[in-house]
Order: sequence, then structure tokens, then C-alpha cells
Amino acid sequence: MAPTSRAGDIDVRPISEAEHAEWLRAVHTGFLRGPVVSAEEIEGRRRNFVPGRFLGAFDGGRCVATFRSFDQKLTVVGGASVPADAVTGVTVTATHRRRGLLSLMMARDLAAAKDRGDVVATLIAAEYPIYGRYGFGPAAWMAEWTVDVPRAGLDARWAGPADGGRIDLVDGDDVRKLGPELHERLRRTQPGVVDRDELWWKVNTGAVRFDPAWTMPFFAVYRSASGEVEGMAAYEVDDNWGEAKQPLNTATVRWLIGATPAAERALWQYLCSIDWVVKVKSGWRAPDDLLPHFLPDPRAARITSLADFLWVRILDVVRALEARTYEGEGALVLEVAGVDGLTGGRYRLEASAAGASCTPTTESAELALEIGELGALWLGDESAVRLAALGRVREERAGAARKADALLRTSRRPWCPDMF
Repeated sequence: MAPTSRAGDIDVRPISEAEHAEWLRAVHTGFLRGPVVSAEEIEGRRRNFVPGRFLGAFDGGRCVATFRSFDQKLTVVGGASVPADAVTGVTVTATHRRRGLLSLMMARDLAAAKDRGDVVATLIAAEYPIYGRYGFGPAAWMAEWTVDVPRAGLDARWAGPADGGRIDLVDGDDVRKLGPELHERLRRTQPGVVDRDELWWKVNTGAVRFDPAWTMPFFAVYRSASGEVEGMAAYEVDDNWGEAKQPLNTATVRWLIGATPAAERALWQYLCSIDWVVKVKSGWRAPDDLLPHFLPDPRAARITSLADFLWVRILDVVRALEARTYEGEGALVLEVAGVDGLTGGRYRLEASAAGASCTPTTESAELALEIGELGALWLGDESAVRLAALGRVREERAGAARKADALLRTSRRPWCPDMF
């Protein structure tokens, strides 16, 4: 076991499997779920336990802070994937805040991730201000739409895709067979998507249950005219009736993936065609998702949530910038300031449609920024010109921010469909 770190009289260390239940209790406490963890959840989540990847802070025998990471693959611009250190389960009990416990756990985990050869670390931030100080930047945003079905303008007699494809309702066994390959097709094309392992598919189809209150959703599959599975969705529907015996139900999408725009169109139109459903909630989508424009009246879909979602902390600048592709062509010298000694330096990026190289250099910098801002720019979502206007990047040479945007920005926004 790795040596113990200390914050006052509190031990910060990897937990043993025997301490997993106490660690879960601390997670529940930190996320305000209540201090009791069911036996079913303890048993279910034991499948996730990997020695060394669960950290806890202990005051006496009580766990008062938690931190977990796991191996992840993240798709970058161009379709390649990089190994990532996915951070989750981060809590500090209210009685032990402001003692540096998160900083100790984060430093330990990021150092281990860099030693393993991970290119980036990732997380979904519950609170915005926390993770910038550890070098993370918001790299992909999400939007949630609510569709007013009667206003959408769809033909009420619609019975299926107009392209010769079909929608079928399937069960969890079918999803576990068909879903992984479909998701991999999406992951090879969509920057920001992360991999889904076998346990993800089991948990999200009810084969493994962490939460006793979990309910089985409906599963819909879109097959093209040739019979190929190109889209899939999981959704649930509430039971809400008006005073005049009028159905006012809402269909809420848990997840929806499409390998083609035709698949997405067919699935959204199917969801908007279900009898008794007057609203459809989209779940987490990219801010430039096509959903509104699949409807005759795009105003029927209104954004009800818009926020940062996937945060990225670059651990290896050279590999991160060389892993992605670039639509433009040119060279840019970056001065990257690290926050903890893990990264930082001056780099020359040379990019074209044929590939990219990134090398340390002593040339004069054109653009200076912290590692978190580079994380925000890396997947092509953020604008260096915007960040310069906000004082978060600095032009050492006039026009460098526009030059960076010409190289780094993408025509479509990155998207991470999954909470982790």
C-alpha cells in the first residue's frame, strides 16, 4: 500500500476492500443522500472496486472525504481516443471542509495518472469553482431541451421513419447485445464521448442494480432500411392526467445515441409520436444538437438547462495536441503554465490536415495560458479570442488568439453523453 498522507490528524490513503462500505457511507453523506447505504448498493458497487483507485480521508475510524478514479477512453477531435483518468465520487464531509483534504487526494491521483501514462484526467463538475485550481477546464457543455409535442408540427398520423427504416421496442438483453457496437460507432466520430464498459450496460439495463429504487425504462432501436442498427434510446414516461381526463404525460430520455442523423431524426420523431405524451425531455445533449431542427417548428424545443459538463485536465501536452486532428494549417508557440508541477512549458504546435507535431521549444511564445485553459480549448469548443477578452489567455504576439482558433476550433461542438 502507498504511504499515508496527512492533513493534521487525518489520514489520507487508499482504502481497503473491507473499508468500501464505510467509504460509500461517506459518499452518501457528502452528496446529501442520507447516511445509510443499502446492502444491495454495497454489493453492486463492489464490482467497481480497484485497489489503489479509491482514496479516503479518515478521522479516527470514520471516513470524512472520498475520491475515486478509473480507466477511461476519451474520443478526441478526429476520432482517435486517448487514455484518461476519470475522477468521480469526490466528497468532503461538511465537518471537515477547508482542511486541504481534496487537494491531497487530487495531487496523489493526478501524479499516479501521469505515471501510468494517461494523457488527460476527466470529471463532471457538480460545482464550477472547485476544479479550475487543479488545472481542469470545461471542455464540453451540455444542453437539455423540453419539446412541446402539440406545437412541434409533426403529422399526428406518423407511423414510422420515412426513409424505409423502422423503430422496434426491445428489452435489456437486446440492448446489451446491440448497444456496445453501436456506441463504439458513435465514439469513433464524436469528440467528447467516453467508452462504456460491460458494467455500464448491465447497470443501465437492470442486469446489475446499485439503486433499489431503479426502474426499467423503455428501449427503442432504430434500424435502417438495410436492417442495420443505427440508433437506440432509453426513456421513461410519467403518469399525469389533467382535470378533464386529459393525458399530459412527459417522456424523459435517459440516453439516446445515433450513428447517423437519420437515426436521430427517427428516434426523436418516434418519442414525439407516443400516444398521451405531450412533452419530451431530451436528457443531456450537445448545445448544437440537431433535435430542434428535426421538428417542423424548432421553437417547440426550448432549452431548459445549459451548463458546462465534461472537464478536462491535460497531463501530457505533447500527446494531447498530437492525438487530435486539425482542419486548418499552421504553427503556434504556446506558453503553458502548470499549477502543480505535473505539466507546463513552452511548446511549438505544427498542424495540418495530414497530422500534427508538438515539441518543446525555446522560441518566443505567441500565446500564454494556464493548463486549464488549454483543456477548455483542446476539444475545439472554446474560443481563444473569447478567453483573451476575459483575460484568461494572453497574446504575446498580436493575432495569436485568432490563429489559435483557426487551428483548434471545430465545426461541431464536442459532446459527452454520460455522467460518471
